Amino acid sequence: MKFKRLDGRVGALALALVLGPLAYAGDVAAQTAQGVDSPNVSRAGAHFRRGVELYSEANYAGALVEFKRAYALVPSSAALYDLGEAQFQLQDYAGALQTFRRFLSEFGPGESHHAEVEANVALLAARVGHLNVTTIPGGADIAIDDEPVGKTPLGASILVSVGHRKVVASMAGIPPVTRFIDVAAGEEVAMAIALPTAVEAPVSSSTPEPRVATAVPWHTHVSPTLRWAGWITTAALAAGGATLGILAIHEAGVLSQARRGLTTSATLTHDANLTGSYAIIADSLGAAAIVAGAISLVWTLSAAPDGQPVGAGPAAHLAVGLTSARFEMTF
Repeated sequence: MKFKRLDGRVGALALALVLGPLAYAGDVAAQTAQGVDSPNVSRAGAHFRRGVELYSEANYAGALVEFKRAYALVPSSAALYDLGEAQFQLQDYAGALQTFRRFLSEFGPGESHHAEVEANVALLAARVGHLNVTTIPGGADIAIDDEPVGKTPLGASILVSVGHRKVVASMAGIPPVTRFIDVAAGEEVAMAIALPTAVEAPVSSSTPEPRVATAVPWHTHVSPTLRWAGWITTAALAAGGATLGILAIHEAGVLSQARRGLTTSATLTHDANLTGSYAIIADSLGAAAIVAGAISLVWTLSAAPDGQPVGAGPAAHLAVGLTSARFEMTF
């Protein structure tokens, strides 16, 4: 249920709802006589009547909007009074107090509701406090209960209603900071808000740059058994090439002696063919040993050490052509 004030005022409020449009009609007539734009007067009257209807339905928030719009179009004592009444019903004591003080400053004692407004001011003075907000650094926009009140330094404390108040400090480029505080009647409470800085932390030159994920080469998945087999194959091919190379050298010596002695042509041909075969096989085994050794070296150097992600260690690349070979390593 919406907040209702003292029982003695209920009848007065009901009477105000009946007489309010009449009082406003008198204000409108006065404004028209002073040459106020008639379209604005007509629109203001429509907003005022709608505000009275909403107020009678206990829709005080809607009535507040309508009364504000009516007063903005055509300032009148009736609209300002009802605006303060709507704020009072919404328990916006600070807003109602400021509105009623404005009523007393703008309209003389002869205005309707003047005595009631004075009583309201005395009553509301015991339902407000003051809040002094500062920020570090200064220059932050401050909102209290989602209503903007200014930019720090504010220069003076802010009149607020008693109770649990929400304070938001915001600044461009910095996330807003929200705080809550309890304010009692007659208190002046101070609140200091430290805003986070927007300065980015410098990047240390010793900090390693993050690795960019890349495709893992196929040779990093070779098992240790296969790497050992590669080295054994390399050793066997090298040993075979060396053995046949020695045999080729030996047969070349036999062939040289045969040519200096009395030997048949068939023997010379046999020795020459045998020497050539040994040499060709030795060269082939030597070339195969080089290729097998290079592949085994790639497998060994590209394998990730224990505990290191696959592909994070050094990488080796072998390119073999018909007449050239190139071996590259990256770390």
